[in-house]
Amino acid sequence: MTQKIHTFLMFQNDDAEEAMNFYVSLFDDAKVVAVAHYGPGEPGTEGTVKHATFMLAGQEYMAIDSSVKHEFGFTPSMSLYVGCGSEEEIERLYGALLDGGKPLMPLDSYGFSTRFGWVNDRFGVSWQLNLP
Repeated sequence: MTQKIHTFLMFQNDDAEEAMNFYVSLFDDAKVVAVAHYGPGEPGTEGTVKHATFMLAGQEYMAIDSSVKHEFGFTPSMSLYVGCGSEEEIERLYGALLDGGKPLMPLDSYGFSTRFGWVNDRFGVSWQLNLP
């Protein structure tokens, strides 16, 4: 078996499926690969995500709704970095991800990039968007 590294997103508020479908709607070459839900008598809330895989721009991600509530969540020190191909794309993605979220760095020129923005989306996942 060949080693493969995946980004694994653990959601605390039973919103893994909503987040995954939202992310898939934002990117080209994106799709839900598989979703398994908790059933009756299992440790998670029935109908929430036990395990899911999805693709964004050829990269595979995993997601779950945690059946155990933890004292931690997502942090901006780990973020998804997106290289954008146009001004329209970075504006669209930044606006969509910011809806219900929190700006960490507004879209602007910061010297290291022509256009850059950093946002925590409404699910708490951190995204850096760059237009070189």
